[in-house]
Order: sequence, then structure tokens, then C-alpha cells
Amino acid sequence: MLDNLGSLERTHTCGELRKEHVGSDVVLMGWVAKKRDFGPLTFIDLRDREGVTQVVLNEETSAEAHAKAKDIRAEFVLGIKGKVVEREGTHNAKLATGDIEVHASELLIFNDSKVPPFELEKAGSQNLASEDLRLKYRYLDLRRPQLQNNIRMRAKAVAAIRQYFDGRGFIEIETPILLKSTPEGARDFIVPSRIHTGKFFALPQSPQILKQITMIAGFDKYFQIARCFRDEDLRADRQPEFTQLDMEMSFVNREQVYHEMEGMFNHVMRLIDVEFPAEWPRMTHAEAMRRYGSDKPDLRFEMELQDLSTALKDTDFAPFRETLDKGGEVKCIVVKGRADYSRKQTDELQEYVKRYGAGALAWIKVGDETTSSLLKVLGQAKIDELVSAAGAEKGDAVLIVAGRKSVVAASLGALRLEVARREDLIDRAAYKPLIVTEFPMFEHDEESDTYVAAHHPFTSPMDEDIELFKTAVNDPSQHHLLGQVRAKAYDAVINGYECAGGSIRIHQKEIQDLNFKALGMTVEKARERFGFFLDALEFGTPPHGGFAAGIERTCMILCGTENIRDVMAFPKTASAQDLMMDSPGEVDESQLDELGISVE
Repeated sequence: MLDNLGSLERTHTCGELRKEHVGSDVVLMGWVAKKRDFGPLTFIDLRDREGVTQVVLNEETSAEAHAKAKDIRAEFVLGIKGKVVEREGTHNAKLATGDIEVHASELLIFNDSKVPPFELEKAGSQNLASEDLRLKYRYLDLRRPQLQNNIRMRAKAVAAIRQYFDGRGFIEIETPILLKSTPEGARDFIVPSRIHTGKFFALPQSPQILKQITMIAGFDKYFQIARCFRDEDLRADRQPEFTQLDMEMSFVNREQVYHEMEGMFNHVMRLIDVEFPAEWPRMTHAEAMRRYGSDKPDLRFEMELQDLSTALKDTDFAPFRETLDKGGEVKCIVVKGRADYSRKQTDELQEYVKRYGAGALAWIKVGDETTSSLLKVLGQAKIDELVSAAGAEKGDAVLIVAGRKSVVAASLGALRLEVARREDLIDRAAYKPLIVTEFPMFEHDEESDTYVAAHHPFTSPMDEDIELFKTAVNDPSQHHLLGQVRAKAYDAVINGYECAGGSIRIHQKEIQDLNFKALGMTVEKARERFGFFLDALEFGTPPHGGFAAGIERTCMILCGTENIRDVMAFPKTASAQDLMMDSPGEVDESQLDELGISVE
């Protein structure tokens, strides 16, 4: 028979008791983490969110409680009344409560438990249950101390963000969840209206337009912890619904926004005793792509991309010659001390870069006798010249990719990270921040031969590029110049993760109209989608800018995990399913009828 709580109250948590509590009468409540039966003595590790306390039930001194303990097992919910006693010669250094134990005088069983589908005690080891199984029983997985600590760290991070912005004079404003669909990036999640049949709301991909409208409304400094939704393909650090810090300021330049971005992250990183510089290093997008092949470079290790194009400018080797003639490039990375790469290893790396569009991976192994996959076609003299151009030394491996600049950057940038992981080159104890600036305003879509917004369609061009921007938009023969227009856009990067992104926004209707035109949007289409915003721009819009920071990605760094699901209480799988609730699911026919929807 189960016991009732009645008027019983906890006196302490399971992580609280220390030597100074010895002799105290206490009441603990929690879950059975582990039980060990030694006949006349039964030991229970009692767990709650604060920790674990060892409880001892003695047949001689508490016969009734000892007898009840025989029937309990893992995850039973208990109440314990007893006295704190110092452990004798059995200190447990793994527990904060390892100097004491509680000798129980009374045991209450508030609830029993089925045998869990996986062992929580082993969940942090190599015996970790499959992620799908743990997601199906998420309420059990969340009892693990690691995940509990992650979720608590997330709560602390959000509290620290609120503390920072409140102290800086920002106003927290909630924006609606049900919006109009204005697709300009990822796919919207749409919500049918019952009252207005055939019409739909959309869930916000971000509060972008609304936060700009708060600037038009004169609030000057806005922030929000905002829920956002994007119906897009998932990755390890992506989810269909996520949370972001959203902020916006009026009458500011980029440096003022950088200052707030740095200040907020510096404040939050102190939660794990990491001190960033007041001013982070800056790097333009062009430099980041040239040096690291990535707009979010991980600076915890070296291995920059080296350009071999000049050394190969006179080559007759057809693949390199054709690449250079078409405006492409030949670049490499140097892997220190790995001239001993086997054929199998270089083949694996070749397959890896092919995922990013590279046609092949050439290599040079620098040793007493330098060898290369290019030796027969280039000759020893040219190989030696390439080794010198790459800055390689004896014992190093040089890994080479040729192709379009975008392909070379993507493949070598990814290879740089993959090699660093394989060779254990990343200093996991280091934290390297960076602000990447001057992003391209547009990206060229080769399939449709059109230009799309690299950031979002409300991003302002650099002042120096406005005339170039106007020429490229208004003169069809100069449309290709859009690829040269830089934006007042920036990202905050920590350890290779894009943790925040933002821009100075367009605040003049003329420039906004031109930007929609540049994106191939007719006047009618722009008004259909964004008419309310275009109207608002005509009522005294101040210069303004801001940024959005991913709460989950920030917490991944704080918690030292590479899986976004580790910092979310109830995440979706990589296929956007909630295994615990078995959603998405079907709905009743009557609900569809009310909405005027039929499923075929």
C-alpha cells in the first residue's frame, strides 16, 4: 500500500547535507537511484534535482522501515525521516554529501515505478541508451543529473540575459505568435483559421519585422526571449522550434550593437567562469572565408587555408588549368606531422570533401622523400614549390582542393574541422570569440540564376556600397554587381558556432523598395507581403539595428555539448518528431471540417 504525503514537509534536499548537519533530524524526499541489500542493512541512494544522499535502513533499529524497503526498486518515490550520521571510513568523494549518511527511522513510499526501459545510472557512460529510446521516455532521461544540470544552466543563462538587458535600459516586449505568412527564408509553419476559412496564420520564423516596428513606435531599446519556428531540414544544432534572444536599438551604428552583443555574451559566459575580452577580435567575412573557408571559423586551432593558385599560374595540368582559367582557385591545408597518412586515410578524406562538392583531394606527404598524388603530372620541382608555398615542413601532409571559390571554401573549411577532430587538435578548454563583419548582401543562386538575400531582406547595404547597389538594381546589365554589395551584417561566433547574427536595418522606404526589387519581387508582391511594413517606414523611421542570439546554441557552449537536444527539455528528433507525445499526429475529421480542410 502506498503512503500519503499528508502534512510531512521536507527539511533538506538530497544534495544539501554536510558534516555540520551531523546529529540533525531530517526529512528527505526523492527517487531511488540505487538500492543495495545486505540482509540486515539496506542502502538506498536517494536522488532529487540537487544531488544524492545515502540512506541506511537497519533491521535492528528500524525494523518496519527496513521491511518496507525490501519491496522498493529504482525510481520509486520515497520520503525518509531519520538522523544525519557521519560516515566512518567510507567517504564518497564522488558525492557532495559523501561525508554523511542518513540513518532512517521511517520510510514512506509515495509511489512505485515500472522497471525503466533504460538504466539512468549507466546513461552517462558507454552504455548510453539510444537517443530515440531516451526521447520516447524523455521524462526519465531528464532525471539524469547531466541533463538536469543542462536545463538549469539554460535557465541561468536566460536569467542572466534578462538581467543584462534590463540593466541597460531595454524594454522586454512580447510579440505575437500568430502572424501573417511573409516567406523570405525558411518555410513557414502555417496555422489555418477556423473563423476566416481558407486563410492562414504563420508561426514566426523570428520577430524581425515586429521588432523593427517597435523602433518605429519609439521604444528605442527592445528585447525579448522569443520562440521561433522554421519548417526546414534539421541538423545536430537545428530544431523546428527554438528560442532566441531578440534585441533592437534605435539611433545606433554597428560598433554600438557590437558593444551590446559582446557585453551580453561576456556576462553570460561568466556563468562558467570564462572571461572574454571587453572587445572581441573582428574579422571581415571575406577574410574569414579566405583564411578558414568558413564564416564561423573555429579559432581554437590553426591550420589556415593556403592559396596555391599563384604557384600554379603557369601549370599545364588540365584540371588546375581549367579551374584557374574559369576564375576558380587551388588551396590547401597543412596537417602538421601527418606525412604518415595511409592510403586508406587519404581515401577517407577524399570521400569526405566530395560531400561538399569537391571533385577530388590531392595530397603531398613531405619527408626525406616527398611523395604526392600529383608527382607524375606536375614533377618533383613543382611539388617542392607547392610545399614551399603551403609553408609545409618535413613530416607534414598537404591536402589540396581545386574548384570554384565557393566549393574550395566549403570543402576545405569542413575538412579543416574534420581533421582537427580526428587529430585531437581542438583545445576543449579554450573559448575563442569573434565578430565576423561585412557579409555579402546577396548570394547567387546558380540554379535559378537569381540573387537571394544572404541575411534577410531588411538588411542595410554598407554606406560605401549604396551607389553600387542602386546601379546593380536599376540597370539590368549590371545586375551581376549585386554579388559585390556588402551588408551592414555581422555574426557573433564562439568556438566555430554562430551564436548570434544581426545587422543595421534599412530605415528608408526607397532603399527597402530597391532591395525587394533586387530580390525579384514585383511592387504588387512586395505590397501583398509587406504592405503594412512599407507603410510604417513612411512615418518617421529612425536608423536602427540589432541582433538575435540562439539560446540553444549558447547553452551548448555553456554545457560543453555538441547536441542541441541536450539543452532542450522536450526536443524533436532529426525527422521533426516528438517521440514522447507521438507527434505530429492525426486530428479528428470534425476538426478538419471546421477548418475547411481535407487531407488527400
